[in-house]
Amino acid sequence: MASKKKINIVERIRREAGSVETRVNRGRKPTMKFPVRSLQNVSYQARKGYFEIMGRTKERTLTVNTVKTFAQTLRMMALSKELIETDDIATKREAYYVSKNWGEARFKEQPESDTVMEDVEALFRVNREQLGFIPEEKGGDVAGQLVVIDIDPSTGKKLRIDCTKFGSGAYSIPISVEQLEFETKAKFILVIETAGMFQRLVKHSYWKTANCVLVSMGGVPTRACRRFIRRLADIKKIPVYVFVDGDPYGFMNIYRTLKVGSGNAAHLNEFFCVPQARFLGITPKDIDDYELPTHPLKDVDIKRAKDALKNDPFVLHHKPWQQALKQMIKMGVRAEQQALAKHGLNYVIDEYLPQKIKKTSQFLP
Repeated sequence: MASKKKINIVERIRREAGSVETRVNRGRKPTMKFPVRSLQNVSYQARKGYFEIMGRTKERTLTVNTVKTFAQTLRMMALSKELIETDDIATKREAYYVSKNWGEARFKEQPESDTVMEDVEALFRVNREQLGFIPEEKGGDVAGQLVVIDIDPSTGKKLRIDCTKFGSGAYSIPISVEQLEFETKAKFILVIETAGMFQRLVKHSYWKTANCVLVSMGGVPTRACRRFIRRLADIKKIPVYVFVDGDPYGFMNIYRTLKVGSGNAAHLNEFFCVPQARFLGITPKDIDDYELPTHPLKDVDIKRAKDALKNDPFVLHHKPWQQALKQMIKMGVRAEQQALAKHGLNYVIDEYLPQKIKKTSQFLP
């Protein structure tokens, strides 16, 4: 039995497609309006805590030049409708291959398919999982003081998953996390960029001595990972500290995306960001304070930092981030999490993290 939310999405797809059909039958060019998904069309208010989409839209009108994209959009909507009605799913890659049956409307490369899928998602202001499309990548890994309560799909009974019982492994965040419940007495959530650093902290049971939950992002966090952290932090009222590499990519593409979202997904940031997240490190100040080995900033790093200082609403709102980025540009260097190993493989556990967590008030916002 389809949920009311799914039925509503199907009805909206029918209405949008019906509007196109009506205009065609009346001899008029059909159009569809999509919100512009970019940093130039978002606003940031610290009170709300996420990038919020503004009113700029782009109009897709059926013309000789747009006929293929227009047809692809309608076919993607039809595929979504079919998935919802049959209670099925398709990965982004599978959706691309399904299009090979669409004749002249087929996609040549998957990036084209992904873009149209994101347009449909933005058109209806829902996430792609609600449209029946799921990502290829997993959501992230979790270890530590947390019991996740899931549902057994075959029996409907609750399953208790103890994240302290995975030995040298970890619990994998599922694609959909809305049904999950949590039990924890952890003091905080430590979100980690690299799988290597996560494994070191798991190997030495850092979560036990610090009484925390460890979450590995494995780079830019997936939506499922962000939503998992957000729900856990909201439900259990515990802080979130983020530990990434000390470079503009770690700052803007990983941390900022986790905390306030992105311009590309501005229509969904309200649900997929973690406004309570705070930046633990690696900071430019850490590079000096801990005398870390560094690498020169690449041209792309400098450009990313300068673009953020000029255009990013989050950075423009927070002076400490402006100062940090300017300091990094001036220093001309970046540092990885693993650079702390200069002082010993477990220096990060014995010294760095304990010292930093004693001074959470000094964390970057």
